[in-house]
Formats: sequence, C-alpha cells, structure tokens
Amino acid sequence: MSTLVLICDDSKLARRQLARSLPEDWDIKVEFAEHGLDCLEKIKQFSPEILFLDLNMPHMDGYEVLQAINEQQLNVLTVVVSGDIQPNAHERVMSLGAIDFIRKPCDREKLIEIIEQHGIRDRAIRESLVHKLGEQVDSELRDIYQELTNVAMGQAGDLLARLLNVFVELPIPNVNVLEVSELHMALQAIDANASTSGVCQGFIGGGVSGEALLLLNDSSFKEIASLMNYSGELNNKVELELLMDISNILIGAILSGLSRQLDMPFSQGHPVVLGQHCEVSDLVKANKGRWQRTLAIEISYGIEDHDIKCDLMLLFTEDSIKTLKYKVAYLLEE
Repeated sequence: MSTLVLICDDSKLARRQLARSLPEDWDIKVEFAEHGLDCLEKIKQFSPEILFLDLNMPHMDGYEVLQAINEQQLNVLTVVVSGDIQPNAHERVMSLGAIDFIRKPCDREKLIEIIEQHGIRDRAIRESLVHKLGEQVDSELRDIYQELTNVAMGQAGDLLARLLNVFVELPIPNVNVLEVSELHMALQAIDANASTSGVCQGFIGGGVSGEALLLLNDSSFKEIASLMNYSGELNNKVELELLMDISNILIGAILSGLSRQLDMPFSQGHPVVLGQHCEVSDLVKANKGRWQRTLAIEISYGIEDHDIKCDLMLLFTEDSIKTLKYKVAYLLEE
C-alpha cells in the first residue's frame, strides 16, 4: 500500500529537488501543490498522509496553511521545508502543529533521518495497525493511554509534593472517548454540589491538540495557602494566584511527561480562568462551547491528611485521536 505524499512549494525546482531526495525504496505516490491555496485543495482532494510544506509562498503562506489545517481539522502529518531559519520561525511552525523542520536547500541525509525518526516511512503499514487498534482492541489502547499518563502524572505529583512538602495520592487515570453530552455529565459529576474554581490551558503539537482543564475545590485553598506558608488575607486575588501556581505545575509537568514519551513536543497557550467559586455545573454551562467530542483523560489528585481535592482533565480534540493511535502503533512496533 503506497504512502501518498504532497509537496507544496511555489518553486518547481524546489519541488523536484525534494521529490528526488525522498528514499528510492519508499513505496510512495507524490502529488505537488504550487502555493498554499492549492495545497489545501490538494489535501482535500487526495487526503495525503505526509505534507512537505514551504513557508514563503504567494496567495497563502505556510503559516496560514498550518493554521487552516488546524481550523479545518485536516488529518495530515506536516514537515516544513524552508529557507527561513530564524529560531522564531521554527518555534512558530512547531506550535502550529508541524512535526519537524528542514532547512533549504534540502539535505538528503537530513530528510531521510527525519523520515526514519518519525516513523513516516512505514506509515501505510501502521495505518492498518491503527485501524485494528481503533476497531478491535479498545481495552488495550485504553491501558496504553493509562500507562503513558501514569508516568506523566507521577512526575507532576512529584513536583507538587516537593512544593507543598506532602504526600500526593496518585489515582488510576480514567480514559474515555466522550460525546459532548457525556463530557458535560462527566465534568458535572466532579463534586457537583461543591464550590469550585477552574483553569483551562490549550496545547498543540505534532498533529495533536486539546485543552487541559484543572478544577480545584474551593475548600482546598485554605490548606494550600497554609502549606505554602502564606499568612495574609485569603481573598479572590490570592486564591487566583494559588490556582494558577497549582495549574502551572500540574499541567506543565503532565504535558511535558507525555511529550517525552510520545516524542511529540507540545506548545502551551495562555491559561484561561473558567470561573471562581462556582458549582461545576455552572462552570460547564458557561464554557460548554469550548468542548466537542473528545478523548478525555481524568486524573484526581489528593493530598494525604489534607482536605485538598484537585481534578485534572486532558481533553484531546476528536481529530487528534487518529494521530495518537498512530503514535501508539509506532510505540508498539518498536
């Protein structure tokens, strides 16, 4: 089964040079696009598995293409090939979902290295395994996600334990693919009658995107402040600072842990306060437009001998699920 490759560059010479640099023994079919608008049309027409994308092009540049791929939820692995070698250019394309960056003129050995590093070469074979994972072994896939999360949440728990000088109780992560209504019910089931404050932070990288949602029971603030040796007045501003501190530690550490295991760097957006001192049902109602069908991983942290309850949910977008399955298939193949 051939792998469909799309090369997008406004230079015919650059397109041909890159095509000739691809491994000769790689079973592929190559299509070409001359600019960004043409690229999006070809993605929709041919559904390529791999896209090699230039940045500086007429009509629509590479940054705009990456943005459109995200917005239109187009499923393609993208490697940027560009002469723009500024550090900010590299960081920007990675934050928009590209899996790697190659400097022009394209070095054949570097290209082959990236193809091997990301397992792109045998993608068609693994697509079959991804299909089997999705259709036949849901329980095994859930176990894999749980194990990946176990490692990541252990690192996050360690940081929290060191900050507060406590023992953090680590749960078994709960993994489910939820429809919108089911997600709302799952969120509302978290201390439905308790007053809660929440923070949400987006993340993106390597074809995967989503949001990390942290909910902290309001009864936890007093004990957290005490553990952090804060003796001043506990007002809304101070509680917001404590909420942000906890969310930065837990969300940052767990995404970092998953990133290392999946070999998939994540860029994090700015945290957004979903609400303070409100019932979870009200918080969900006010923000329900943010969430769609999703892969949800729920982690409920507890602190031994302290009335502190913190729930962290990783909500991966629906179009991220296939890429995650693909990554898992690659890990299993190793």
